[in-house]
Amino acid sequence: MRIVADENIPLLDEFFAAFGEIHRLPGRAIDRAAISGADVLLVRSVTQVDRALLQGSTVRFVGTCTIGTDHLDLDYFAEAGIGWSSAPGCNARGVIDYVLGSLLVLGERLGADLRQRTYGVVGAGQVGERLITVLRALGWRVLVCDPPRQRAESGDYVSLEQIVEQCDVISLHTPLTHDGEFATRHLLDADLLERLRPGSWLINASRGAVLDTVALRAHLQRGADLHVVLDVWEGEPLVDPELAALCHIATPHIAGYSLDGKLRGTAQIYQAFCRHQGLEPAISLDSLTPARWLQCLSIAAGSDPAWALATICLAVYDPRRDDADLRRSLVVDEGPRKAGFDLLRKRYPMRREIEGLEVELRGVDEPLRALISALGARVISVE
Repeated sequence: MRIVADENIPLLDEFFAAFGEIHRLPGRAIDRAAISGADVLLVRSVTQVDRALLQGSTVRFVGTCTIGTDHLDLDYFAEAGIGWSSAPGCNARGVIDYVLGSLLVLGERLGADLRQRTYGVVGAGQVGERLITVLRALGWRVLVCDPPRQRAESGDYVSLEQIVEQCDVISLHTPLTHDGEFATRHLLDADLLERLRPGSWLINASRGAVLDTVALRAHLQRGADLHVVLDVWEGEPLVDPELAALCHIATPHIAGYSLDGKLRGTAQIYQAFCRHQGLEPAISLDSLTPARWLQCLSIAAGSDPAWALATICLAVYDPRRDDADLRRSLVVDEGPRKAGFDLLRKRYPMRREIEGLEVELRGVDEPLRALISALGARVISVE
């Protein structure tokens, strides 16, 4: 069996070597010539897998080690009888940690109390739903916009217009869709950007084209009172340096790039491929996950909750390093700028998640215990 895989997928040998010969390539270099004779194609989000790539090939299974599927032509897969799987939820926690870190950095820079803001989450899928749970567990006010879920479930949802009118912080977590009633391309367009509340914070860690970034750049260049965090960009890997310069935080599509998330993605695709082959999975992710560098924090009862929140979150992930790395890569020439973007992703340093972190709570402090639990860390009582 010949397996062609994005070189940035971890644990390929551990999970897939027993099935056949693995050929690694940069994700953007996977083309028709690369998949010649391949039975299995394993990708991440940068590879467009569609009719043009696969028609007439021997590929019978496609796995993407990512949540999103907008880079997969699922209609063609069905037509051609090609099995496929994504890895839903694999990197959701990493994105939540990214959002929390970004909120804390913005709060510090702008002198804002995070507890006093109203949060709007657009898209309540794998990432959005978990983010909503964390924010509400912290006691923060959250409004949710998800028209497909609202139609299917009713429930406590609001319109995008209400999000724009009522929220101080808007975080985008929708898939990218181009057609149909619920198309999300340029979901936030020039009109809605103009209607944002003065002083709003806008975070996009979904897909670049969910925002009309040309309109966003023009809006910011006119001096809009808007504070922006962008992890995703229209036209990736080519980042608009003028827009990046106007952002408080600008990062190279790494919000979900925690080691845990990437390992889970490979494990989920391995399990799906085993089902496709009619086999029982024989390899456990637990046996392959390395030890955490930061295994435990110790916090005393009576500590300031805002300090504890920042200490826990930023000890695990601080977006300022990734912001600095991207800004250094934004050279004038487009070729090096593209290469720099991909290199930052390829050489991304090890980063873990808040879930799995142990926090010792020394003494009795129920509000502090609730805060630590809300973040997803494991509380260890030391009295």
